[in-house]
Amino acid sequence: MKLLVTGGAGFIGSVVTRMLLDAGHQVTVLDDLRTGHRAALAPDATHVDLPVHEAAQVLTPDAGYDAVLHFAALIAAGESMVHPERYWHANTVSSIALVDAVRAARVPRLVFSSTAAVYGNPVEVPIPETAVKAPTNTYGATKLAVDLVLTSEATAHDLAAVSLRYFNVAGAYLRDGVAIGERHDPETHLIPIALDVAAGRREKLQLFGDDYPTVDGTCVRDYIHVEDLARAHLLALTAAVPGRHRIYNLGNGNGFTNRQVVDVVREVTGHPVPVETAPRREGDPAELVASSALARQELGWVPEKPTLTDMVGDAWAFYRSHVLEQS
Repeated sequence: MKLLVTGGAGFIGSVVTRMLLDAGHQVTVLDDLRTGHRAALAPDATHVDLPVHEAAQVLTPDAGYDAVLHFAALIAAGESMVHPERYWHANTVSSIALVDAVRAARVPRLVFSSTAAVYGNPVEVPIPETAVKAPTNTYGATKLAVDLVLTSEATAHDLAAVSLRYFNVAGAYLRDGVAIGERHDPETHLIPIALDVAAGRREKLQLFGDDYPTVDGTCVRDYIHVEDLARAHLLALTAAVPGRHRIYNLGNGNGFTNRQVVDVVREVTGHPVPVETAPRREGDPAELVASSALARQELGWVPEKPTLTDMVGDAWAFYRSHVLEQS
């Protein structure tokens, strides 16, 4: 297929791009490198340096695209509560412009990078796709808005749409001399920050809140390896059905507290990770764990690297070879 990938210079988008190319697809990456990295761009993909809201310049009616995979977004939940306007524009307004371009160009399929943040504080765990949607931060609200847009678009205009709701993505892509890992600036994710502390680049790790109703008082999250996540996108492309908006949770179905994650980082790296407790962050749910039964049943998706040790181990290998050596 001829595919457009938005955000293909980001962590997840660049891994999916490589897997699409490996599968024989023709890929154009739309990324203005606002938060992505030029080094992460797949050399066999065509790169177009444009923001998402200008996608119509690429998605012309005669361009012949078979599908769009939409990753480009701002992702920091805490920042979204301080600067919500940035998130509504980058995540929702730009996505609506992309959907308009998809419709005008008669592109039949769209796979969207959604998030577990749409569920907010869940009333049932593991969380099914049918759970109440009540995001507790602006980031989750902006993604939920796009999900609703896609439902309407599929119904009204026969779009074949799939939303994949990610839980916590971790690990790294390490194949054939290519290494892709997390490089957010600023970094807000627990595992990369813990690796920074283990490597001595940060003095200590802050854990936000130790009074949640969990086994050790810290937040519980479901982690998924980036390679497992990426494979689900290829499956979603073939599963998309005209006139339907399918939604799938992607996670392992196992939750780990923040303290348990830190313990695995200590074990994998062999280094101490000093911890300091900080106040809760506004909008952080106590527990987010996925039920991925629907993805397993309908997509045939099964995680191949489900353990936290696998994820931290790959992230540490990337960190040592591409972060420490280049710092």
